[in-house]
Amino acid sequence: MIGCSSVLEVFIDSFYRGIAVRLCVVNPHVDLLEFSEPGIFNYSTLLLSEERDALYVGAREAIFELSKRNVTVQNHKVQWTVTNDHVKMCIGKGKSKERDCLNYIRVLQVVDDERLYVCGTNAFQPQCDYLNLGDFSLEGRAEDGRGKCSFDPLQSFTTIMVDGELYSGTVYNFLGSEPIISRYSPFHSLLRTEYSTSWLNEPSFVFADVIREGSNGADGEDDKIYYFFTEVSVEYEFFGKLLIPRVARVCKGDLGGQRTLQKKWTSFLKAKLVCSMPELNFVFNVVHDIFILKGKDRRDTVFYGVFTSQCCVCLQLGVCGGRLLQREVYTQWHHSISTSRSSKWPSSLHLPDKTLQFVKDHPLLEDPILPSGNRPLLITRDINYTQLVVEKVKALDGNIYDIIFTGTDKGVLHKSVVFQEDVHCVEEIQLLKESEPIKNLVLSSKTRSLYAGSDSGVVQSPTAFCSRYLFCSDCVLARDPYCAWDPTSLTCVNILDASKRQLRTLIQSLNGDADKSVSRESYLHVLVKPGSSAELPCLGNSNLAHVMWKSNGSVLSEASRFHFMAENGLLIYSVAPEDQGHYECWSVEWAPAAGKNFSRLLVGYIVKLDLPSRPPPPTTHMTTTLSSQEKSSTRTVEGNGKTERDSLTWTRPTASVLLTSPPHTDPSLTPPPSSTVRVQLQKNLPPDSVASRPDSREPEAEYLQHNNSVALLFLFLLFFLLFLAALVYNCYMQYLPAPCLRLRAALLGTHKCSHQPQYQACEAGLMGASPADKVNMSERPTQNGSQAAQSLRALRDTGYETEPECGNGQVLSHSPSQEKPFDVDTDSQSIKYADEDEQCC
Repeated sequence: MIGCSSVLEVFIDSFYRGIAVRLCVVNPHVDLLEFSEPGIFNYSTLLLSEERDALYVGAREAIFELSKRNVTVQNHKVQWTVTNDHVKMCIGKGKSKERDCLNYIRVLQVVDDERLYVCGTNAFQPQCDYLNLGDFSLEGRAEDGRGKCSFDPLQSFTTIMVDGELYSGTVYNFLGSEPIISRYSPFHSLLRTEYSTSWLNEPSFVFADVIREGSNGADGEDDKIYYFFTEVSVEYEFFGKLLIPRVARVCKGDLGGQRTLQKKWTSFLKAKLVCSMPELNFVFNVVHDIFILKGKDRRDTVFYGVFTSQCCVCLQLGVCGGRLLQREVYTQWHHSISTSRSSKWPSSLHLPDKTLQFVKDHPLLEDPILPSGNRPLLITRDINYTQLVVEKVKALDGNIYDIIFTGTDKGVLHKSVVFQEDVHCVEEIQLLKESEPIKNLVLSSKTRSLYAGSDSGVVQSPTAFCSRYLFCSDCVLARDPYCAWDPTSLTCVNILDASKRQLRTLIQSLNGDADKSVSRESYLHVLVKPGSSAELPCLGNSNLAHVMWKSNGSVLSEASRFHFMAENGLLIYSVAPEDQGHYECWSVEWAPAAGKNFSRLLVGYIVKLDLPSRPPPPTTHMTTTLSSQEKSSTRTVEGNGKTERDSLTWTRPTASVLLTSPPHTDPSLTPPPSSTVRVQLQKNLPPDSVASRPDSREPEAEYLQHNNSVALLFLFLLFFLLFLAALVYNCYMQYLPAPCLRLRAALLGTHKCSHQPQYQACEAGLMGASPADKVNMSERPTQNGSQAAQSLRALRDTGYETEPECGNGQVLSHSPSQEKPFDVDTDSQSIKYADEDEQCC
């Protein structure tokens, strides 16, 4: 409900609670039946025939007969198009050929068992005809449809057929400036309202119906026909046009006056309908639709209406209900009209002119019609209701409840239950695929089906979706008089389909007390690899409940390290050993009638780490010597059910450490690649039907595991190629020892240095001294120390260390005090070039 101001919203919220839908059914295609035909639109006129088991549909230039039990079955069809002359006249009046100058079927009324009375706009020239149900064809007796059908297909109007007489509320001319409430009868002359603003002032008709008198005669002359509409007020002065919702009444036995009100209604009276919030002095002054719930007696008859506010900013919408005629005040002259048939005036033709003149000047009653409880039944926010129907259902507790079905301008259906204190909205159903208004709603009590008409087609829906409640608690908390829980079959069933024997065992509590409900929840086992993430979904059906997560019995809050996802799910990042355990998703719902909260376990999870099984590790023997004593010790390490023994033996001191086997590496200590385990729950299915098994993996998990293996292989090849590249580069740059230089010389020397005689000396310097030289050095221990050191340095010299100091290949001389470990002694070894490769290159 959008208020005219924030202050108004606060007051409204303090007095009334906006409608809250418990269950939203977005895509119930399995339960819906749809009918449409290519090229035909505007299926807005519906007529249900329980006797013929048929649904008649009036569309644009076509009339259909569909099966009442399955609207997808088309029994008959008849085309009713516009002649070229009428199309030309329509275009000449400035109307659109593609949109306006067509024939929109707007009237479908039963004349008798064999015929229907049908009317269409006929390119802004209304026409009517009779439709034979035997061969489903038009008789071809076109009648003037002015006053019976609207000119404009978008113009509001209403009709009702009572005992072969057509009562209508519409306009009588092309401009729409002559509104009338009329009666067309084969037995009597035309009867209509006066052209007076006090009678009708720019009305917008929405509904008409007949209320039978309980004690009327065989002819039903005392029956009343009621019209509901919104018109511009004449009793209040306002700077603009103030709209007022009205109800008007005429008598079936009215024949008009003899002189005054000749061929006019003498029983026409109207009253103001009130749907308001008296605490705020706020009024819903536009009526959109009315449904009359008839009882055995007219005083038991209740009407329900959809109202909105005229204010363009305030879009509040309320549903009000009240008893007809409960506030109607009968004046002396009105009483005389009602009892004229048994008095000295046998009909309205005999009424005095003075009485009829008073009726003509005072059609409006002083007292308004107030709703039951003097307040709206429900108020909605941001929802515009267009149509409604109501049905009575007897629940298992023996009480009769009113079920309200309301259609919106977005193709959505709301189902609500009227209790003594409030209205409970059971569910919301997306009837139409497209977001378009529902233009007509018809209810069949025999087939327990709803029929919705729109521009795109006709949709058939069941009145109850009991099978969607999978648990006893859901079935009971729905508070749907149609539904009850069967403990034998563990299903939620429709009580209208149950046998008398089965009714004794069904569980139903319309106050929402689900303590005795039977649940069959089970825990799902989730295996997660260490370091991976786990997504735990939780799907709740009730919009009136909030979700609470528990971990090992402790309630999780927003401050916990766990992340709460959309749709009430839970995400565990990088699952560690301490995250293992039980996770529970609870639904907590307040039951107003029971006066307490009801908690129910939606789904439970057992999260465990998926650790790979490993073989017993090999025994490692380590022998070392630290003292002359010999000691031995044995220790046992327990982990994952395995035992590891390490034997330590102490022997006498030596300088060696012997490892008899390589050390064992625990694969579980190596962190696995990051991954996420997702548990998917299919909505409206019990948790035990999707329990995960250790030997089964989802396609997403297998895809992630396959990607991890490929990534590891790719990284290994990449590092191996980088290692080879680094090895080749260092070998080429002579940064590696002699074996690499020998390879380098073998590869580069054949074509670089073969033409130079100095290469042998260069190669000798690279290869080092011969083994014989080494032996001679070992046999001359008394040689001069400095000379031995120089020889040792010569043996260690490989030649490449002196590259930075060779300008033209000559070795720079150094003084003895500045000797370096790799300096070359030119006296003991004649080397002309320290780096022959640089000379060669």
